[in-house]
Amino acid sequence: MKTTVIIPNYNGIDYLENCLRSLENSFADKAPAFEVCIVDNGSVDGSPEMAEQLFPWTHIIRFPENRGFCAAINEGITRARTPYVFLLNNDTTVDPACIRRLERRMDNDPRLFSAAAKMLSMKNPDIMDGAGDRYNALGWAFAIGKGRPSTDYNTPMPIFSASAGAALYRKEYLQKTGLLDELHFAYLEDVDLGYRARILGYRNAYEPTAKVYHAGSATTGSRYNPFKITHSSRNNIYLIYKNMPLFQLILNLPFLIAGFFIKTLFFCAKGYAGVYLKGLGEGIRLCTTPEARQRKFRFKPANFGHYITIQLELWLNIFRRH
Repeated sequence: MKTTVIIPNYNGIDYLENCLRSLENSFADKAPAFEVCIVDNGSVDGSPEMAEQLFPWTHIIRFPENRGFCAAINEGITRARTPYVFLLNNDTTVDPACIRRLERRMDNDPRLFSAAAKMLSMKNPDIMDGAGDRYNALGWAFAIGKGRPSTDYNTPMPIFSASAGAALYRKEYLQKTGLLDELHFAYLEDVDLGYRARILGYRNAYEPTAKVYHAGSATTGSRYNPFKITHSSRNNIYLIYKNMPLFQLILNLPFLIAGFFIKTLFFCAKGYAGVYLKGLGEGIRLCTTPEARQRKFRFKPANFGHYITIQLELWLNIFRRH
């Protein structure tokens, strides 16, 4: 086996069974084609018990409490014994050929750190949920193609980072970049991971033949809610602090100020300005902690060329929304 599928779960009784059924459909002659590890964050809805009873080929790790998306994923990665790990949200279903096609893409390009699946809306499969992530000099991260026709995204392409909701990662390189940063708890942890990989010269790519169908916001409830806005704005500050050396921060400062101002106006119109600003404040405080300083990705002259490549992409991505 080449791949371990890692599914973080928190009270996912409404989705987990369908997710596991779709993975089971990938098995040839009912023999598992990959390992499946469910890491449960203290669910009380019976979802881990359901998985254990109906899908005995899964391996279930149980936390006594909700330790967050990052901690769950990291536990699964640490225990995996395969060259690849496939990170997968529990509110998804997977096309039978998805993992095999991602493996083939990674096999064909040894510099790839990750390969993102084509995520489609579960309610309307003709609409994109995401083709990986872009990040720009305004400090904005966004899912490529979200809400647009799926036919517009049938071509492989480089991306800034893969969405950890459905992406294959090379474990050998994860040992060099480090795993997901648990200070994030949830949101932007995959952009942070992809950023670190880019600094080291690795690549991230989108593979359109590998399809995953995503319900979306199954755990937090909606696209805009206090939990998501607070953690996203908090982690946005931390992402910048952690990955941008001083020279890059200076280059981007005017754009970042503009970006945060525009976002404040946006959330003001949504009625969440206070929540957004609170998250920014929490992000600033997080950056002053010893834990954050310890995790800061240190600048090395050997990586200077990679930083220049990243910076040009950050500027270019200001003008690329889709």
